[in-house]
Amino acid sequence: GTYLEDIVAWHRNRAAKDPRSRKDLRNAALKSVAAPSFGDALKSSDGVSLIAECKRRSPSRGDLAPIADPVALGVAYQSGGAAAVSVLTDAEFFLGSLNDLSAITSELTIPCLRKDFTVDVIDLYDAKLNGAAAVLLIVAALTESELATFLIEAREIGLCALVETHSEAEIELANEVGADIIGVNQRNLGDFSIDTELGEKLVALIDITRTKVLESGIVEPQQVRQAAHAGFDAVLIGEALIRQASVVEATSGFVLAGKLRA
Repeated sequence: GTYLEDIVAWHRNRAAKDPRSRKDLRNAALKSVAAPSFGDALKSSDGVSLIAECKRRSPSRGDLAPIADPVALGVAYQSGGAAAVSVLTDAEFFLGSLNDLSAITSELTIPCLRKDFTVDVIDLYDAKLNGAAAVLLIVAALTESELATFLIEAREIGLCALVETHSEAEIELANEVGADIIGVNQRNLGDFSIDTELGEKLVALIDITRTKVLESGIVEPQQVRQAAHAGFDAVLIGEALIRQASVVEATSGFVLAGKLRA
């Protein structure tokens, strides 16, 4: 199968075998402390907000960075001006963990996105219980019913959702289900190739009232400026930041590039 098919199948199998009570987890999630609003953090008044990612590995590119201290990385992102941090929690394919998420959220004042392959409500509850402010919902990985159900449930337990799309049809569905934050991922999740022109092609299809996020393929600050002029509200960057000698300076450079000037 494709990368996406294999990863989603693994996650669905894991969720099906999870013995924990979803009712108990939901009750615990409802009682847990709410994180700062992810949606509000992305609504920068003077340009494009940056979501900086904690990512150790990619199935297609192999090991990216060891990230022995994810908290230090998160603090560097925050110091550099990132509006939010995205934390890969998939252990099997990306070498992440919920421990990374809980450690980072306990130290930062900016909100964190749990970046993972959400396939079950249990994934939403784990996100909230580990301090996340938002979860990722990939349209291509879910049925229409699952997408709508998870979106509603996320809101009910106090989470935002970044609804990720890759095509016109997926954007149309994201609009229809009422997603507040819609991302265009320029990475093809079938073969993990990048199309750096995809975002500009699709951004106009996103409902004007929604927060628009450009994901993947951003390696230079100038691309953030282009995203701003194209109409995106935020960008998600990982690989271009984690390998830098000074993560704070690199983050600041991308943040400044996103500031719109007259």
